[in-house]
Amino acid sequence: MKTSKLGLEIIKEHEGFRSKPYLCPAGVPTIGYGSTYYPDGKKVKMSDPAIDKITAEVLLSLTLKQYEDCVHNAVKSNINQNQFDSLVSFVYNLGCGNFKKSTLLKKINANPCDQSILREFMKWNKAGGKVLKGLTTRRHYEANLYFTDI
Repeated sequence: MKTSKLGLEIIKEHEGFRSKPYLCPAGVPTIGYGSTYYPDGKKVKMSDPAIDKITAEVLLSLTLKQYEDCVHNAVKSNINQNQFDSLVSFVYNLGCGNFKKSTLLKKINANPCDQSILREFMKWNKAGGKVLKGLTTRRHYEANLYFTDI
């Protein structure tokens, strides 16, 4: 399974586009559509040159595979396309390490239709210990997408 066009649009919408490097709420240098690394593995630096939207979309598409692979490797239960897209968006935002140690993943692997999974998404709405409205909105969207068509 690959991220659908809808899944890609979700990531782009919630990450937003920034041509110049900036510090995300967690204090990590970021560029484009939330990219913290370039395809060659180099970290984004605040001194990096600006990029255009086309370059940002290429960067997103080239780095997306690692997040898809994380979901494929971590999720042991059968999930549908909406669930996959939801989880790839989640992992893109929070990282594979956080996903692998999450109760969210444990619940998905135990029973991917468990309604308590909704609450698990919502636990991940903070950066630097503070609740962020944008992350709360994103988690609602991901959780609702996860439970669409199951």
